[in-house]
Amino acid sequence: MSTSPVLNIQPLGFPWATVDPFLFCAYHEDAYPAGNGQFGPKASLAGRNIGSDFSRQDGWSMYHGEAVPGFPAHPHRGFETVTIVRRGLIDHADSLGATARFGEGDVQWVTAGEGIVHSEMFPLLREDEANPAELFQIWLNLPAKSKLVQPHFTMFWAQQVPKLRAKDEAGRETAVTVIAGALAGADAPLAPPPESWAARADSDVAIWTVRMQAGAKWTLPAAQGKGTRRTLYLFKGSSARVGGEPVTAPAAIEVRADSAVDLVAGDSETEFLVLQGRPIAEPVAQYGPFVMNTQAEIMQAMQDYRRTQFGGWRWDDPAPVHGGEPKRFARYPDGRVETPA
Repeated sequence: MSTSPVLNIQPLGFPWATVDPFLFCAYHEDAYPAGNGQFGPKASLAGRNIGSDFSRQDGWSMYHGEAVPGFPAHPHRGFETVTIVRRGLIDHADSLGATARFGEGDVQWVTAGEGIVHSEMFPLLREDEANPAELFQIWLNLPAKSKLVQPHFTMFWAQQVPKLRAKDEAGRETAVTVIAGALAGADAPLAPPPESWAARADSDVAIWTVRMQAGAKWTLPAAQGKGTRRTLYLFKGSSARVGGEPVTAPAAIEVRADSAVDLVAGDSETEFLVLQGRPIAEPVAQYGPFVMNTQAEIMQAMQDYRRTQFGGWRWDDPAPVHGGEPKRFARYPDGRVETPA
């Protein structure tokens, strides 16, 4: 009988495969060129399927944007989005009346609940140099009783997000960013939205990024909950050892959550995303941006969206951009304005 904590290893595709309670994880890394003065790329768009460009031509995509890269106004119902922006900026607007410009380590957490329409655009502000962007968007499911809760918008600014720095015997560093889920040695995590599955103490949800210097060693501690599932996504570097097993990047590695797992970076800087949580263990019915429990509920979501537009769109442009200043901010539905300290 194997004693390895590794349960499964598979190559990464797009989007990344996830397990309950997560629905989806997209990793975007785009080498955007200089901006054209109108927040789009100073480059030809010839050969791209504008409106649905995931080509990575020249190392970047326009996604659903037409002039500015990103995702113009679209609806969600029945789940949450956690958006971690490591480089670049995102301009957010939604049907609640919230707007934000965030990035450079900031995290946005939105509970769609009964329904929200939002846009996520990637403005290219610098006109004399490149505008690289790197981000994760993670979809976290909601249990049936919370599918139709009031939508909720919140920001975690980069300097608020807890971090752990550990050194191995050789002095090589591992840095862990704690978006959700307590980690011994780091400050307490910020509070998830109140109706989130992650807000339940017994959900054991954790979202961490782990950056290791070449050759660094660090032990991922065992999860605390029962029935928790844990996946490690090796997305940077060439290779690593996970629980003693060699893994070639990029790869998704499901490990036993109830066991500590030794991680050893390869011969270059190595990074993992860690997603863990106790499964919600309910049926999932999905149609695009609607995630419910039954097909009848999906049909109702479509009807409700046609009827109400989930509060309607408040801007003339389906892809609004918030000006040319790089200053980050969030304007909440109640009018309160927040900026990083």
